[in-house]
Amino acid sequence: MEKTLKLVLPAPEQKEEILNYKKEFEENQESMDGTAGLAAAESFEAWYEALLDNRSEETVREGLVPATTYLGVEAQSGRIVGFIDIRHRLNEYLLQFGGHIGYSVRKSERGHSYAAQMLQLALETCRELGIKRVLITCNRGNLASEKTILKCGGVFENETVNGQEIFRRFWIDL
Repeated sequence: MEKTLKLVLPAPEQKEEILNYKKEFEENQESMDGTAGLAAAESFEAWYEALLDNRSEETVREGLVPATTYLGVEAQSGRIVGFIDIRHRLNEYLLQFGGHIGYSVRKSERGHSYAAQMLQLALETCRELGIKRVLITCNRGNLASEKTILKCGGVFENETVNGQEIFRRFWIDL
């Protein structure tokens, strides 16, 4: 039986589990994409305050765009298996390298199609936000992410270079 996910907004009650998620990525020396800066946050409280500010055009922090970050939660167990961040609009940097959506799945939960489930749910939210075309990028060589994007309807456009990183850009029409 396939495990199903739901997207939920982070809340202070999930502090311990969110910090465990962060710890798993640090232990595996992996990039925590789609976590709204959790990796660099001074504390859970500072991260959560920024997360709330960044949900709205009126309170978004300087240099950022409004975005809503969700937890991908396994419906039956309630375990956080991933994060997904939906940017409500693009700035020049995001247009080239970041896209509308960033996401990650913890290493211990990969191989269950969680990324594709999270992305499908996020695309529904993008529709609700009035986004007609969604840009999603991934690093060249991240075949799992590329397969997820293609599975969810992504159409490859091109590659862009930022320093040593090469990003593959895909569009999904909603």
